[in-house]
Amino acid sequence: MRLEGKAALITGGTKGIGAATALDLARRGADVAVSGRENDEAATALKQRIESLGRRCIVAVGDMGKPEDAARAVHEAAAALGSVDILVHSAGGAVRGSLFQLAPDAWYQAFDVHVHAVFHLCRAAVPYMQKRKEGAIVLISSVVGHRGFPGTLAYSVVKGTLPNFARTLARELADDNIRVNCVAPGVIRTRFHEKMTPEQYKNNIDNRIPLHREGTPEDVAELIAALVTNEFITGETVSIDGGMTMRLV
Repeated sequence: MRLEGKAALITGGTKGIGAATALDLARRGADVAVSGRENDEAATALKQRIESLGRRCIVAVGDMGKPEDAARAVHEAAAALGSVDILVHSAGGAVRGSLFQLAPDAWYQAFDVHVHAVFHLCRAAVPYMQKRKEGAIVLISSVVGHRGFPGTLAYSVVKGTLPNFARTLARELADDNIRVNCVAPGVIRTRFHEKMTPEQYKNNIDNRIPLHREGTPEDVAELIAALVTNEFITGETVSIDGGMTMRLV
């Protein structure tokens, strides 16, 4: 897919992986809508950076865990940019707690923002893509969706749901030339890991990640852009974790 003249909506797009993805797609020629819970300084600064590249940008404020906000973000993007050709669902956050530590409300909220949001976003965005007979959807899973990790029951379950969501939707939308893929990041230096202790950081670098470094949002954004632009990949989940989940010892 050539990105010149295309419009992308990135949820959770004002910070971290979402913001890096918005910038990467804009550099490649796409106009961009980013959604966030508030139009704060980070959102304003990102919008200015994208516009400095000669691309259009809007900020759609809303909670992607609410169906009406998810649908509204899509329609706002289409109204401002002419369509929605690319959807990247990056909204979400850590949900910590084991079976008996996790509050039921936290369990349900994890599904709202990570899984149910995809359903509502896609129901709103896919008709725009079908009109053009072309589209790309990328979901953000996690390596904890592949491997069991204690103390992250809700987060692991919702992230493990997304690869099959991508596979099934990819098959459903293939005749419309709409591709659906998923990325599974490992340890990426964002606010998600800001509470990591020095000891945890050292253990990751020394023992857990074969490439002996953390990833960056830009690393993930580059992979997302590749899945958006490559026209012969669909239904796949690609890990980007420095080799962490492929290791045996």
